[in-house]
Amino acid sequence: MVTGLSLYTLRSSSPATDANPKEKDNDMTFRLTLFAMLALFSAASAQTGQGTPGDQSSNKSLNSKVDQVFAEFDKPDSPGCALAVIKEGQIIYKRGYGMSNLEYDIPISPSSIFHIASISKEFTAMSIVMLANQGKLSLDDDVRKYIPEVPDLGERITIRHLIHHTSGLRDQWSLLRLAGWRGDDVITEGDILELVSRQKALNFKPGEEHLYSNTGYTLLAIIVKRVSGQSLREFADANIFKPLGMTRTHFHDDHTMIVKDRTSAYQPRKGGGLKVSIPVFDTYGATSLFTTVEDMAKWDQNFVDKKVGGEAAMAQMLTPGVLNNGKKLTYAFGLAVGEYKGLKTVGHGGADAGYRSDFIRFPDQRFSLVCLCNFSRSNPGALTRRVADIYLADQLKPEKPREKKPNAVAVSTGEKPTGKELASKTGAYYDRKEEQTVRITLLDGKLRADVGPGFQLDPVTRDRFQVVGAPVQVTFEGISNGHPQRMLVEEEGEAETKVFEYFESANPTAAQLAEFAGSYYSDELDTRFTLVVKDDKLILRRKKLDDSPLKHTFADKFTDQDLGDFKFIRDSAKHVSGFELNAGRVRHLQFSKEAR
Repeated sequence: MVTGLSLYTLRSSSPATDANPKEKDNDMTFRLTLFAMLALFSAASAQTGQGTPGDQSSNKSLNSKVDQVFAEFDKPDSPGCALAVIKEGQIIYKRGYGMSNLEYDIPISPSSIFHIASISKEFTAMSIVMLANQGKLSLDDDVRKYIPEVPDLGERITIRHLIHHTSGLRDQWSLLRLAGWRGDDVITEGDILELVSRQKALNFKPGEEHLYSNTGYTLLAIIVKRVSGQSLREFADANIFKPLGMTRTHFHDDHTMIVKDRTSAYQPRKGGGLKVSIPVFDTYGATSLFTTVEDMAKWDQNFVDKKVGGEAAMAQMLTPGVLNNGKKLTYAFGLAVGEYKGLKTVGHGGADAGYRSDFIRFPDQRFSLVCLCNFSRSNPGALTRRVADIYLADQLKPEKPREKKPNAVAVSTGEKPTGKELASKTGAYYDRKEEQTVRITLLDGKLRADVGPGFQLDPVTRDRFQVVGAPVQVTFEGISNGHPQRMLVEEEGEAETKVFEYFESANPTAAQLAEFAGSYYSDELDTRFTLVVKDDKLILRRKKLDDSPLKHTFADKFTDQDLGDFKFIRDSAKHVSGFELNAGRVRHLQFSKEAR
């Protein structure tokens, strides 16, 4: 095939002479036309993300298979994803699928900028590691040395605890939701620091457990600023992004800032259609990194050539945390160290508002994938693994059978569940350890976990399901009286499987509900909850938010789909005196009943 460049070379080998101005003009016209054609070709390549013509020919079959993985998004009326496939430090395939902005019909390309949510954490961790290696801090320093606003909770919390999510600090997003903040309220670093300063208890003693906490990474960003004299945005830009040539990457600290080529993000609207869903954060560290799949490929290469940080820093980044009992975690420095079908992996996912993201490396194969999406129903973690199945087909091994838990019933394999089998799995399940209730419902032939915004469960086998949009799998087991008796929840990067037990809900009378009515206050949130009985239901009322019915579980326990589990407390006279709220990443939050 003769390329435009070789045509230009052939034409230029017989340059026009000054003796024939017309021929010279014709030659100049040809050159300008050719340059325009080359520019158009380059622009087209950038949008489709396909490499050189030679690469297209040799990888056509693989690329076609990859395109099929993303076919559901590859439409002019759908949000979608950008993908980069990286081999030996080079992007061997890159492409955008779907639309960056549905209002202006702008397609996604490999140069589109996304908010990548929790993938941000590895860059925050890298900044801390660099400061530690410069001798400006120690990973085992007490956090209060740098942030005295963190209250003395009777336990020493270190920087290392923050990095590995073993601090016991309650999660900032859960606290804000409980405090009545709405999804479109602007959230600043100061807001989170003020909320942390009000806390009176931890979820657990530091180092005893691993429980994901975004709070820790917001505090790490503050530590970077107070130690270096630069904001995390400035520090990371000077010490990571610029040295690596990541010119389209930054920590976003101003939601009003104009960012060229930024994608919009979307989620389904009740009643049909889509709505815009973009985070309104002026805080970062745990989140808020803006980047492209192309820039992420440059970061991926740093794990190999260690241009930024050097050997010591990159080795530290891949070192998992250890609990007090010596148990080794799979979570390192903003990175989860794991395995996929027999191959070692390193990576992280992210989810904020309508944005979803995944970055996974197969270090032994020098193969990596970056998938950034702008649709809440997308599942980039599953998409990257399907792409890995294509490129690494000859190296991947069949997935290992899941280890049986004590008293577990064997999990069915092969066939997908029937409608009757799906219906049998609905109901309420309770985690005694974290005192958390999850209700499983059936909607339009799909199982849903009614917790937070709600999550769809897609069947993998008859009894095992993948949570759409999250690296979580759910397994039902122990069929008895037509219902599974247990629901096991396994999250990538989490060392422990959560066990939920099935239970039958009770229906208390209006008179029984009346003793729970009243006003309750939490000084840790500076928030008041009011409970009233209406239409034989216990209704939660909060400022700025709609009324929400609490569902009775058993005894003095109720649950709210969005907030979590209410465990009411009685005084010595058996009168209700308050309640304890458990909301996954927030445990044992106290509310006191106010006198009438």
